[in-house]
Amino acid sequence: MKRQLPIAITFVCAFILTLQYFIPHRSFEIMYEVSNIWLQIIGIFALSMGILSIILVHYDKIKFKKENWGFSVVLLASLFGMTTVGLIDTESGPVFVWLYNNILAPISATLFALLAFFIASAAYRAFRARTVIATILLLASIIVMMGRVPIGSIISFGVFPKLADILINYPNVAAKRAIFMGVGMGAAATALKVMLGIERSYMGSD
Repeated sequence: MKRQLPIAITFVCAFILTLQYFIPHRSFEIMYEVSNIWLQIIGIFALSMGILSIILVHYDKIKFKKENWGFSVVLLASLFGMTTVGLIDTESGPVFVWLYNNILAPISATLFALLAFFIASAAYRAFRARTVIATILLLASIIVMMGRVPIGSIISFGVFPKLADILINYPNVAAKRAIFMGVGMGAAATALKVMLGIERSYMGSD
């Protein structure tokens, strides 16, 4: 019963949400709206459980002074600090906005800036012309990059920008559409497996 009931609830909810796409009736729209409200309520409880889990995990690291427990202190202090400020000062208050703009925003910018080095390293490894496919990728990237900078247009008399537009508007768009179609079919297959109870990893291990 512990497994049959969650599978039945999942099937009923998924079936109702699926029907509203194919039956244009007000009753199904109402069921969809009610389901969205319940989704928000469940999401709030899931968020609460996630926050509680983070607190317990990092409190355990601090209590027993496990490896890198100092980072756990910073994490919990930031969590409780920003939560307290948000509750007292509100989300649009001057203190909360100052903390966001002067602490969180610079940290986020620093992390994204560091990603540039990893991207450059990955590009260097991917663009080495060891195979035919890698050579095509290298040539295409050179054409696109040269077509997007002024010097590329100058030295090629306007040829590089035209070639870059062709590569972006045709092969690139075709590949993106194929990827999106594959992702969509995969998502539909996974949703159907969850709906029919074939995929049950959301209930934990068997």
